[in-house]
Amino acid sequence: MRIERRPGFPKPGEPGLFWLGQAGFWIETGRHRILIDPYLSDSLARKYAGRANDHRRMMPPPVAVADLPRPDLVLVTHAHTDHMDGETLRPLAERHPGLPFIVPAAKLATARERIGSDALLLPAEADTRIEPVPGIAVTVFPAAHETRERDADGRDLFLGYGIEAEGLSVYHSGDTIPFDGLAERLARFAPDIALLPVNGRDAERLAAGIPGNMTLGEAIDCARQAGAAFLVPHHFGLFAFNTIDESVIDGASKAISSPAIAKPVAGETLAVLLDG
Repeated sequence: MRIERRPGFPKPGEPGLFWLGQAGFWIETGRHRILIDPYLSDSLARKYAGRANDHRRMMPPPVAVADLPRPDLVLVTHAHTDHMDGETLRPLAERHPGLPFIVPAAKLATARERIGSDALLLPAEADTRIEPVPGIAVTVFPAAHETRERDADGRDLFLGYGIEAEGLSVYHSGDTIPFDGLAERLARFAPDIALLPVNGRDAERLAAGIPGNMTLGEAIDCARQAGAAFLVPHHFGLFAFNTIDESVIDGASKAISSPAIAKPVAGETLAVLLDG
């Protein structure tokens, strides 16, 4: 397997990843098109206007919601607005009746409110495996945004997803830090590509109500423990108060060969060549 950079949105039928900013990705498997955690609006900038962490974008959306083709499946990892954005997801649901959205079962009511009462919502729980669309299998992982949080019924509020389709396996962590049991779950899944956050965490951000994620070093270790050939970092470059210096990622990509680090760039496709 190889990854090559190509300009523009991925072409149908050609496996690849297109970064939407933050934790959002469009994935072409070769047969299917999968959308994960898209945040393509300015809803948070309006919500936090005039406040200390005002959520103004450091990068514009690389594609407008109205210009997205119809995906076969949409995955939402948790209810934070930069992952479950009503201004992005509701227009998709309205434009594409019957489009399936996998959402955390613990946040089904929130998803219904934001995505729409008529949307096809598929509630998911950690440590299950589902086949929401013929040819796509999704393994549901728990995630821990600072801590592993569950609702009164024991269902995880934060999830990650392992996608298997057309001979390609991709793990998208959602927001997470390392926690007991994650490495073992990922080793069993053995993804080809791991999409992991790298913005890190610290006491200052946590005191300001900003929960943390993996550091770059932790993401590298996690991908290595999972046996992933490639690490694709995410959750950087969108909000100035919660990012990482991209030169640090660039330096690591030059210094580390396993896993290979493929930093996503807005407007470019990371083409996945399965026969390489």
